Amino acid sequence: MKRLLFASFAACVVGTGSDALAADFPPPVAPPPRAPAAYLAPGPYYSWTGFYIGGNLGVGWSTSGNASDTALSTFSLPTNTSFLGGGQAGFNYEFYNNVVIGAEAMFDWLPNNTNTISVTGAGALTGNTASATINNRWLTTVTGKLGYAFAERVLIYAKGGGAWVGASNPGLTVNGGPATFSTSSTTNWGWTGGFGVDWAFAANWSARAEYDYIGLSNQSYTIAGTGPFGGDTISVSNRSISMLTAGLNYKFGWGW
Repeated sequence: MKRLLFASFAACVVGTGSDALAADFPPPVAPPPRAPAAYLAPGPYYSWTGFYIGGNLGVGWSTSGNASDTALSTFSLPTNTSFLGGGQAGFNYEFYNNVVIGAEAMFDWLPNNTNTISVTGAGALTGNTASATINNRWLTTVTGKLGYAFAERVLIYAKGGGAWVGASNPGLTVNGGPATFSTSSTTNWGWTGGFGVDWAFAANWSARAEYDYIGLSNQSYTIAGTGPFGGDTISVSNRSISMLTAGLNYKFGWGW
């Protein structure tokens, strides 16, 4: 009987002590709600590194330049504006500090880009006139690029390199009648520089706007024959073409 009473007493003491000990600890805290899967990790980083190809449309205009000849004639060189269109292909490489370097080749057709040089004779050629028509057909540039990527998807860049312009054989009239040049050039070379902005609006697609300036080498044309202006050499300098284009590019490989 004594053993039974002792066991009952001990059980009461242990139970009371456990309740008192539990009361000393704070209640358990529920875990925070789990974030949706879309917010568990940041989105992929966009990189400009990769090969790309695209097309462009725009407008080009040529400045008048300067012209002279051996007879000290008077020249009129109008400014000409033409629509143009073509394509481009290149490669970009983006460094970790958002600096982007690259290279690009660009080709554009120049339809209806006809420049007419009007010549009014002086001295022994007074009273005689001539008209030379030069039709630029296409334009190619090969350039290096240097840019900086803002907010990953906006690239501002500058470019520079060489330029080539293809032209049809120039036409000539003297005093309203047909005439020819004994020497002329149908291909022009020079240098180019420009700048632009490129916006990557989708995984591998980007849209761009660009301005390019093309400085061309001097040209000389010698009029054939022995009549008026025969043997006269016409020299044209300070020639240039400006281009303003909008384009769309598709980038292969590294897109995200």
